[in-house]
Amino acid sequence: MQTLNLGILAHVDAGKTTLTERLLYAAGVIDALGSVDRGTTQTDSLALEQQRGITIKSAVASFTIDDVTVNLIDTPGHPDFIAEAERALGVLDGVVLVISAVEGVQPQTRILMRALQRLRVPTLIFVNKIDRAGARDAEVLQEIAERLTPAIVAMGSVLDLGTRTADFLASLSADPGFAARLADVLAPRDESIMAAYVSDDKVVSRRRLREELAVQTRRAFVHPVFFGSAITGAGIDALTSAIVELLPIADRSTGGPTAGRVFKIERGPAGEKIAYVRMFSGTIRTREQVELPSDKRQRITAIRVFQRGGAIDSPTAVAGDIAKVWGLTDSRIGDAIGQAPALETTHQFAPPTLETVITPRNPSDRARLRVALDQLAEQDPLIDVHQNDAVQEMTVWLYGEVQKEVIGTTLATDFGVDVSFLGTTTIYVERPIGTGSDLQLLQWDANPYSATLGLRIEPAPAGSGVAFRTEVDQRDLPIHIYKTADSFVEHMTQYIEAALEAGRFGWQVTDCTVTMTECGYYASDGPTKPSGGTTRTVAADFRKLTPFVLRRALEQAKTVVCEPMIRTRIEVPSDSLGVVLAAVARLGGAVEPSSQRGELATVETVMPAARLPDLQHRLPALTAGEAVVETSFAGYALVGGIPPVRDSQISARIP
Repeated sequence: MQTLNLGILAHVDAGKTTLTERLLYAAGVIDALGSVDRGTTQTDSLALEQQRGITIKSAVASFTIDDVTVNLIDTPGHPDFIAEAERALGVLDGVVLVISAVEGVQPQTRILMRALQRLRVPTLIFVNKIDRAGARDAEVLQEIAERLTPAIVAMGSVLDLGTRTADFLASLSADPGFAARLADVLAPRDESIMAAYVSDDKVVSRRRLREELAVQTRRAFVHPVFFGSAITGAGIDALTSAIVELLPIADRSTGGPTAGRVFKIERGPAGEKIAYVRMFSGTIRTREQVELPSDKRQRITAIRVFQRGGAIDSPTAVAGDIAKVWGLTDSRIGDAIGQAPALETTHQFAPPTLETVITPRNPSDRARLRVALDQLAEQDPLIDVHQNDAVQEMTVWLYGEVQKEVIGTTLATDFGVDVSFLGTTTIYVERPIGTGSDLQLLQWDANPYSATLGLRIEPAPAGSGVAFRTEVDQRDLPIHIYKTADSFVEHMTQYIEAALEAGRFGWQVTDCTVTMTECGYYASDGPTKPSGGTTRTVAADFRKLTPFVLRRALEQAKTVVCEPMIRTRIEVPSDSLGVVLAAVARLGGAVEPSSQRGELATVETVMPAARLPDLQHRLPALTAGEAVVETSFAGYALVGGIPPVRDSQISARIP
């Protein structure tokens, strides 16, 4: 049996979950079609998914086409969960990108297509909802060519467009018109087709065209376009045939080194960790130990592989399989199993630009809330939880308000912890603007800890993060406490990163280099502190002294507050360009030269992330609802005027 791991991607409401239901129904896996509106679909199992009619978490189902097992991954389409969708891309063999025949190419469609092109994922395009009033075919094809990629070929035509009887008529390669269009798309990358195409007879065999279409589709050079309706089933047969004919089948060789990747984490009924693993080569077995990136070897206790709609117990998972694996208690999303290649999407996500303070409604639930948030972060690495012990407060970094609602609902339903949020604010950062240093000697009465520590902090290039280095002779490091010099450096890096979570204005300090200039300690037979302190240095002395020294160094260096910036590309009707430019300027956006093509104009701007919601709110009225907005992270820029102070940190600010 062959295997194909298939993703379904789309802008929210384009119909991808309904398409998943239709594919499962057509394959005989389910007896009745579920409804997104009624919350009865196979893959949207979370209560909030059913309530809102959107996909939040990637879900896996399985069905069979001929002799191919298709593991189908239904991924989120809402912008707040783009990370969940992108994580799935690294484990897929191919994708069906769903576009609505009514709404056409939407902002999230473009973002997803860019990710697919960047990772060279073979992609079929399915234009859904041809049965809906207002459905378009030729116009949507033109939008795809102009806004996504010109390397497309329509695989047929639509009959009775915009009616309940709408259907898709597949073109045949023998049709001269279709053959010519297909040859036109394929010829630039195939010399034999190009030679035939420019000759007088312009004849290429039907078989040759179909073979080359499969080759170029599998290489992500060309994207066949199908039309249909997931609700009525129109066009589904043609799409199903194309999935196994045009997309690459996974290599199921059981030989070679073990190589897999964790792309999803969930918890079972008893709280046990379950890792979703895509196998690329080799075989994993129950009771076998596998290697994780942490250099730990953990024993697999159970495996389930996907077949005919669900997961079944199996003693093994082989190359090509998607498996649920028990026993990998230290695994995290993105972890390689064995010798899997590096995850290409790890650094592709923009940082979240929003944060909210989260508190349990019942104060006695604080410890349970922390554990629950840690488990949520384990399932989604982009849920970033920060705890400020000084003010007994937890904050969560977010991509949007829907994500906040999901976190609140999940905590209540899955963990039994009711929470409240104290509003949503922009996440700023601090950068040092000078060099500062401080030294605390263990003999000093003012130093409450049994350690000597000197630190220097200085600016580093934008986007470089935090780096730690040492100028201290290794013989002066407390090896007897930390076992090795590398272990000491690793722990000091953690202490420094924790200390820099709150700078002079309460925001995380970044883009700096911290250098250890002095280090000392008491050995067990060393002298006592003049004040009669401890006779032996322990790890806690360095952990507690680090923020003390670093804060004093930061006071010398000084910091500035920077705000997240968003690059925004806005496509609007040409006659509304003037009012849109004026609105962007009022919101502090730096407008780049605009361009016009036909009835559409494109405006590009970089603006503060905090002002983007205002722009998105105003655009529909300014453009009669015709504006299309794409956004991407554009780094941080200095805040003008009085720097904002993180309210929750005021009491913890440095004097």
